[in-house]
Amino acid sequence: MTESMHEELARLLDQARLEAREIPPLTRQHPDLPLRDAYAIQAEGLRLRTARGERVVGLKMGLTSEAKRRQMNLDAPCYGVLTDRMRVPAGGTLRLQGAIHPKIEPEIAFRTSRELRGRITREQALDACASVFAAMEILDSRYTDFKYFSLPDVVADNSSSSLFVLGTTERPPRELELPRLEMVMEVNGERVQAARSDAISGDPLLSVVQLCELLEARGESLPAGSIVLAGAATAAHMLRPGDRVRLTVEGLGEVSVSVEP
Repeated sequence: MTESMHEELARLLDQARLEAREIPPLTRQHPDLPLRDAYAIQAEGLRLRTARGERVVGLKMGLTSEAKRRQMNLDAPCYGVLTDRMRVPAGGTLRLQGAIHPKIEPEIAFRTSRELRGRITREQALDACASVFAAMEILDSRYTDFKYFSLPDVVADNSSSSLFVLGTTERPPRELELPRLEMVMEVNGERVQAARSDAISGDPLLSVVQLCELLEARGESLPAGSIVLAGAATAAHMLRPGDRVRLTVEGLGEVSVSVEP
């Protein structure tokens, strides 16, 4: 696939996002779309956004839990990019105007203190992560139905990332048993999802290791100061106007967000 095709498909997805409209998965017209081209489309889409003033602040891992892979009928992790305009303050309010298929999921997030490059060990990832905190990600696919499509489709669409919320309690990762944190997400006071943090890649820190491997394949690294969403511990929950969502993570406190009525 040529660079001009990457640009054309990135513009198509970008316009769909800006206009809040569904489009068919890219693989309807390009059934053999390779994953490397999907990441090139993702990168071109990011270039369009940074040209409008957005600033990259981190990355998110996707499809790291078995529950999420079953929900999306996919079988491998992927990554997307986070920008400053995607962040919703903890306890803040988000609007569904402009959303297509908004869903929310419980996550663990890390903040790196130094660059990570290439194939790394868990211990190296642990050394490089200054803090860990509770987080939630709001997903929103541009594709019709947001259900069954291919991994290249997901990746090209920035791995369905839309918004994210970070908890205000940050702790050094070595203070916690990262694979053993109980996580409970409530919507309007009702428990809708619960899991232990090892539902994320077997250990949320391993998502950082996997991310570095994925970046290495593209000749890239994870910069110092990056926020890394480790991936969802459960299937995503559909958001509706007026919803109040709260995530509680053992050792990391609570993080909440509301949806405008």
